[in-house]
Amino acid sequence: MLRKLLLAALTLLLLTTQNLSADGFTKSATIKPELIQKGAQKEWCPVCGMKLESFYKTSHTSKVNHIDKQYCSIRCLAVDMQEHKIDINDVKVVDAISQKLIFAKDAHYVVGSDIKGTMSKVSKLAFASKDDADDFNIEHGGEVVGFDKALKMAQESLDSDIEMVQNKKEKQVYPMGKKIYDKNCKKELDPNNYVQINELKADLQENHLCGTLGENELQPLSLYIWEVKRFEANDKRLDTIQVTKDEKCPICGMFVYKYPKWAAQIFYEGKHYSFDGVKDMMKYYFENRDDIKKILVTDYYSQKAIDASSAFYVLGSDVYGPMGKELIPFSSQKEAKAFSMDHKGERVVGFKEITISEINKLDE
Repeated sequence: MLRKLLLAALTLLLLTTQNLSADGFTKSATIKPELIQKGAQKEWCPVCGMKLESFYKTSHTSKVNHIDKQYCSIRCLAVDMQEHKIDINDVKVVDAISQKLIFAKDAHYVVGSDIKGTMSKVSKLAFASKDDADDFNIEHGGEVVGFDKALKMAQESLDSDIEMVQNKKEKQVYPMGKKIYDKNCKKELDPNNYVQINELKADLQENHLCGTLGENELQPLSLYIWEVKRFEANDKRLDTIQVTKDEKCPICGMFVYKYPKWAAQIFYEGKHYSFDGVKDMMKYYFENRDDIKKILVTDYYSQKAIDASSAFYVLGSDVYGPMGKELIPFSSQKEAKAFSMDHKGERVVGFKEITISEINKLDE
């Protein structure tokens, strides 16, 4: 009888422990998170704007143009891989047990457990130890796979995951963001001043551009400004470079419409190519100079489309574009020189003074 009671008590204890573990698992950091990005924007995902600390155990990192980036999930990594050349050998992920960054290629992923996914219908959690992954799998279900398969699964479900998230944004997040914007933002903000959503978010918080806001208000506000106000403003301006949503830069593959502040175009007879910055445009130009009809670049200050051949360009400043170091165009030499002085530019050049060696130097 005593043996039966002890077994029953032990079984109850095990079930209770399992339930506590299942119910109590959190994707948030329970130690100080390792955030690798630079500046005030380091707290947020550069793709979706989510707070990294809140989704730390699904966090991934990469290098883009030698710059560290950190994502809330493998889904946002997959989104960035559509536009950037990312070496998967450089990708790291947070081990769900130790909460330390480890190389993703060495990790063991539990895919499809009962833990809710981050920006995805299906969760993907990484473990340094196969034993830890197996234990988690036994307790929470799913499948244990390597990084390559986990990434492939994330890429294959990307369209449906994006559709799911977008539906939620349109029904809930954007209306909430608009209310916060109308109530708190006293002056019009120009989202084209930022390259990534986490930069916008950091500026909103750090400089109280729309008052003092908590994360639950800051996120919908940032998404509304970044994904709704930004495109509304660009659609109204006829003097800017016009880019459709399906146009990709032929050099780096990025969607150009996302970066109107840096857009440039080369026109040939009956066709044109759009670029996410002057640097990539010049790379294409030096290989395809024949039969060009016109070249347009975006004036940094006015955001107007200007003739590239009469513009002035600042080389080597501390202002970065979507692809890192850039040639920054101005219609006025005076403005270019003033910008160069303010932002540690190396020199101001005309279009004909730009050389391929200077372009390649920007990528070093």
